[in-house]
Amino acid sequence: MTFPDVKILVIDIGGSHIKLLATGRRVPVKVPSGPTLTPARMVEEVLEATEGWSYDAVSIGYPGPVARNKPAKEPVNLGDGWVRFNYQRAFGKPVRIINDAAMQALGSYAGRTMLFLGLGTGLGNTLVINGTVVPMEMGHLPFANGKTYEDTIGEAGLKKWGKRKWRRNVKTIVELLASATNADYVVLGGGNVRFMEELPPNTRRGSNANAFRGGFRLWDDEKTKAKRAKK
Repeated sequence: MTFPDVKILVIDIGGSHIKLLATGRRVPVKVPSGPTLTPARMVEEVLEATEGWSYDAVSIGYPGPVARNKPAKEPVNLGDGWVRFNYQRAFGKPVRIINDAAMQALGSYAGRTMLFLGLGTGLGNTLVINGTVVPMEMGHLPFANGKTYEDTIGEAGLKKWGKRKWRRNVKTIVELLASATNADYVVLGGGNVRFMEELPPNTRRGSNANAFRGGFRLWDDEKTKAKRAKK
């Protein structure tokens, strides 16, 4: 296998769906997820949905913290068993695992220092500095009135305060976190970004499609090494 020509299967795991895309394919495929989904069942569903697909390596966007290429904690909205599961053995391919917000951040990156915030059920947050992904857990930090950043501009905050106040809170928090991280620009992703009418300064909208781009980019270092070895 030569990495310049490697075909990658990207798996983006969400609370309601698993989204799949492989090198050379244009239309993602969705399979059901949910609170009882185990990693073994995930692999079964993925292999069934991608039967006949050709790929050499796998990238997984995981909805939780990741350390040393494996989940560090069990997911909140899925079944159990994710931390100890052997993904490489199950797929029979090289596997790289990254937090799902970090994968979308990597796909959204356009140089310098970028802060990615995912406005969804919670608040995904990742910093990318000179191409290096730095996963963050800032959503759980206290913000105001006993609420965290995630409580304030996650799904719960949107439902509690309504769109108008939620938008003001998003603007405030984006500016605070951008300043705290010394970010050159911010990318707002996640499903709830659609409710933003105007964006804060130095901020642009992300796209869920960038998660797949991030999954492909996870293997760029191996492709670079292979190209250098050929010279």
